[in-house]
Amino acid sequence: MTLLLTRGDLEAVLEPEACIDALRDGFRHAEGVPIAGQRVRTDLPFPGTATALIPGLLPGIAAYTVKVNAKFPAARPALRGVICLHSGADGELLALLDSATVTAWRTGLAAALGTHLLAGRGDVVGVIGAGAQAELMVRGLAALRPRSALVVQDTSADRAAEFAARHGGRVVSCAAEVAVAADIVLSATWSREPLLHLRDTRPGQHFTSLGVDEPGKAELAADLLDAALLVVDDRELAARVGVLRAADATLGEVARSEHPGRTTDTDRTVYAPVGMPWQDLALAWTAYGRAELEGIGRRVDLLA
Repeated sequence: MTLLLTRGDLEAVLEPEACIDALRDGFRHAEGVPIAGQRVRTDLPFPGTATALIPGLLPGIAAYTVKVNAKFPAARPALRGVICLHSGADGELLALLDSATVTAWRTGLAAALGTHLLAGRGDVVGVIGAGAQAELMVRGLAALRPRSALVVQDTSADRAAEFAARHGGRVVSCAAEVAVAADIVLSATWSREPLLHLRDTRPGQHFTSLGVDEPGKAELAADLLDAALLVVDDRELAARVGVLRAADATLGEVARSEHPGRTTDTDRTVYAPVGMPWQDLALAWTAYGRAELEGIGRRVDLLA
């Protein structure tokens, strides 16, 4: 029997602190898996792309994930798909999970963790792109460190206003205004042109950019990346999708204290993850275990 976990089911069983703990453990130990994760992406004869991430593997978990996503930027939600959680013993399909929810949670919370590990002591947070992933970044960061002010910018004025109202922030008119106000800048957009250049920033700021997960997307200009300590989640995948220069470190290296990360108050730091298959497993396994314990979800026999 396969457990179906919808968006509502997942939001009932997931909570930021437990998910962040699972992701932190993954960053520390994922390199112990001898099989590299793969990210396969293709254009479509429609206004979107298809992506598959396989296999999601972590030491100590006798299961793996396969994720299949459709990305249609004009749709709401823009991301739709499923995550298949399989038993590592016999391939049984243990669960089917809504991919949009798991992806938003694992991407946003992993980004929050990376932000926390790399950012300086400043406590003003700025958001560029007020979507689902930014929501989880802000929620996750709040669980990791205190925040004072919050500034928000989005191409939709209504979406920016709603986001600011939920989190006690204020709306500004452009990305450069976010950078003027904030010590920590979180961006999650579809932009294919840089939103921030070096001239828009100041020493000591941190930037987390989630908009580099496909070739051709760019939120931060090359001169800003060149001036910053650039940290990614995976060097090979980051280079393949078009991050504009070679990374200085991975977040796993920082989490394991193999790289110091930020070393001075004046360092500019950038975290530019592309998303790893093991992150899907970390959250899918967490959700599956909690759902089993609490009797949440619906069981179906796909072989009937």
